[in-house]
Amino acid sequence: VNVNCSLCVSAVARLRIFVFILRHFALIKMKQYLEESMAIPEKIYETNGAEETFEVGMRLAKEAKAGDIYCLDGDLGTGKTVFSQGFAAGLGIKEAVNSPTFTIVCEYEEGRLPFYHFDVYRIGDLEEMEEIGYDDYFFGQGICLIEWAELIEEILPEKRIEVTIEKDLEKGFEYRKITIEERGEEAE
Repeated sequence: VNVNCSLCVSAVARLRIFVFILRHFALIKMKQYLEESMAIPEKIYETNGAEETFEVGMRLAKEAKAGDIYCLDGDLGTGKTVFSQGFAAGLGIKEAVNSPTFTIVCEYEEGRLPFYHFDVYRIGDLEEMEEIGYDDYFFGQGICLIEWAELIEEILPEKRIEVTIEKDLEKGFEYRKITIEERGEEAE
């Protein structure tokens, strides 16, 4: 009789473990489904010249809100600086905007919102970002635009807007594909 009872307890315990695993797996799959189904589809712009790339940056800046973080990625020569200049113009910034390659960040206060333009291409260690107080910028009331953002992926906030600029020489020397995608829990 004891053997049968211990077999029943063992079978019940195995069944409970199996049900627990199934529930856990179902919750994970449900979360993935909800994240994918609620994600905003990416926006894609195709430009044929610096003026059009500038215009896309300008239009995007007009929609920007305090606290937004834009991560700008693309190979050398794809137009990140031109896009950044258009973005600054869209915020109402009149002064010249260039990539802050050696200073890491440039601050512009004259527009409708503070604009913090980062170029992290030369960051050798994430401690350099700590030294400049990146979190004051990232979590402040301005707008951050970060060129070469993939180099500091570990410290980027989950909620951000990723902008990728790509060339396609088959479509012409001036052609650019600009992909804009919101990331994070509260992507709108």
